[in-house]
Amino acid sequence: MTELTRALLDAAVELIAERGSRGLRMAEVAARAGVSRQTVYNEFGNKERLVQAVALHKTAEFLDGVRQRLASTPDPVDGLRRGIAFAFDLAARDPLARSVLNGANAEDMLPLLTTKGRPVLALATSVFARHVRAHWPELPDARVQLIADTVVRVGLSHLLTPTGRRVEAVVAVTEALLAGTPRLPEPRHPPTPA
Repeated sequence: MTELTRALLDAAVELIAERGSRGLRMAEVAARAGVSRQTVYNEFGNKERLVQAVALHKTAEFLDGVRQRLASTPDPVDGLRRGIAFAFDLAARDPLARSVLNGANAEDMLPLLTTKGRPVLALATSVFARHVRAHWPELPDARVQLIADTVVRVGLSHLLTPTGRRVEAVVAVTEALLAGTPRLPEPRHPPTPA
């Protein structure tokens, strides 16, 4: 991603969090980023494509952190717990996510997580599918996809309608889908020389 693209996306994120995508004006994005309006059009084509780019940009930010947490421990279920907790925590801190999820200003972005959410769901599902495949390689592809898709959908449901034990709810559903499936053995480390 170029510095220009990042600057335009950051400006759009701030404006959408404040006013929603309906209130977004390409000229305001340009002014906030310190470029011409034509530059914004050259980069994204139109407002709809800019809004979609914002959704994918923010999704990538969330998923980068989730990936790091998934890989942060050899226990795949603990990695899942950490990844889901990170996503919920970031959603609570991130101004755009808060605005979308609580309907404050950017509720018009909510379809990008629901009825028009296929790109976001596909990206998130692929992250969890790789995690499941790495730790349960004997699972058939259809079951891996079912587990990953379910993790994402249950997690998204808890983002939209939070409960007190949302991380544990997502983990419990995942463990139920994995019931009876042995994990990969823990890697054996050679003994340390005396």
